[in-house]
Amino acid sequence: MRKTGDILFPYIKDNVLEYLQTHWEEEECRQDVSLLRKQAEEDAHLDGAVPIPAVSGDGADDLRQTIQAVVDNVHWQMSLDRKTTALKQLQGHMWRAAFTAGHVKGEFFADVVPAVRKWKAAGMKVYIYSSGSIEAQKLLFGHSAEGDILELFDGHFDTKIGHKVESESYRKIADSIGCSTSNILFLTDVTLEASAAEEADVHVAVVVRPGNAGLTDDEKTYYRLITSFSELRLPSSS
Repeated sequence: MRKTGDILFPYIKDNVLEYLQTHWEEEECRQDVSLLRKQAEEDAHLDGAVPIPAVSGDGADDLRQTIQAVVDNVHWQMSLDRKTTALKQLQGHMWRAAFTAGHVKGEFFADVVPAVRKWKAAGMKVYIYSSGSIEAQKLLFGHSAEGDILELFDGHFDTKIGHKVESESYRKIADSIGCSTSNILFLTDVTLEASAAEEADVHVAVVVRPGNAGLTDDEKTYYRLITSFSELRLPSSS
């Protein structure tokens, strides 16, 4: 699968100004801005923090300045890869609007969906574990270039269950789905995640795709590498 962030996060940066201008008077957007303003107040002591003033009048210039402050704040938070509730809430609402309108679709490498369909036909269960929220995952797979493919997945996990570089996260996932960690194969392109999964006795394959971070010679030797999901030969469940 293509990285969720390659699609979703650039969309936020490129469209947050237009989104705010379009939805500013709506209650949901007002709540999003209010939460961002409270977060900005908490962040006031941080270097580079961007304050969000309240709209003090009815003037167009005043409103324009306030909206631009929200945009600047969002860009600043995203540049630091922050995961604040305020930022994630606005992002979630923007993604929902974008997917529903058809402005964004989930994109996958050509080998992905056929492979997942084959695994499902063989009786296997397939789960998504992503740093993107479960809501964002469902939007991505429900509005994909392949159509609605949510039925291919048996469940979704995000960092609420734990971070992907922590081995305990994989144990929690195994407990949640009622499966031994040794019966799970985890696919990732991040070796820190692969290492954490292995610590939990999860099997790992590192996916090598165009644009992914390069691997060291030791990593190339140590990990099982694949360049396509079609390379996986998984035993069917009995």
